[in-house]
Amino acid sequence: MAMLALCGVAVAQAPAVSGDVNGDGVCTVDDVAALYNYLLFDDSSALVNGDQDGDGFITVGDVTWVYNVLLYMSHDDGHECVDLGLPSGTLWSTMNIGASSPEDYGDYFAWGETTPKDVYDWSTYKWCEGSDSTLTKYCTISNYGYNGFVDNKTELDPEDDAATAAWGAEWRMPSLEQIQELIDNCTTEWTTRNGVNGRLFTSNINSASVFLPAAGVRWDSELNLAGSHGNYWSRTLYSGSPSHACYLNFYSGNVGASNVDRYYGQSVRAVRVSQN
Repeated sequence: MAMLALCGVAVAQAPAVSGDVNGDGVCTVDDVAALYNYLLFDDSSALVNGDQDGDGFITVGDVTWVYNVLLYMSHDDGHECVDLGLPSGTLWSTMNIGASSPEDYGDYFAWGETTPKDVYDWSTYKWCEGSDSTLTKYCTISNYGYNGFVDNKTELDPEDDAATAAWGAEWRMPSLEQIQELIDNCTTEWTTRNGVNGRLFTSNINSASVFLPAAGVRWDSELNLAGSHGNYWSRTLYSGSPSHACYLNFYSGNVGASNVDRYYGQSVRAVRVSQN
């Protein structure tokens, strides 16, 4: 096995499906065999996407990556998710809503809206009458509500959840508690995968991992902070001000939960709860 640790060749092709080494569109034990045959016997006949961990080389680390896919990922409805062994049973999807790969930024959503748009500000926000003090849904303080409106809703209804709208009823935007659980139970590393900056969250429980790209944030008509900041909505309203909602925020020096104006266009990473 020492030979595996020393063996590595630079590659440029990124994996299309996580764990799919031989290019057949799925991850199976055949992908492990393809890597072993290459590393041990220099047999590249079945090798298509060998660099699974995105470090630019084919090494034993890619074997570990494929094993983690086989052990901890669910493929039951066409959307991959990772079992990080979290106490709540929450499974985190492997890519953003609207993305075609784990490194793809995907779409941006205002909080409580289910479709992307061109301009993100209070004048275009669905749940107000043009300002942060004229909210028409999800309002807990009358001073923020339109004509004193209050409904005391503190979490998004499924029909206003971008993850549910895109992928179905089994999927939701994470709650603030689920985001904090992710932070508390993972070691996080600012890293680059296939040329894209982001954070890798690796479980302290079962060593499975999930990558979130630093997709930035949209306000007005511009994309800002792409490549340097990740901003991922929760489905939870901020308790201090109903014009704000909670989100996962990270950059090279920090990761944590924060809150921001609901009209901002931010990424959505879907979650579901394991039935096992």
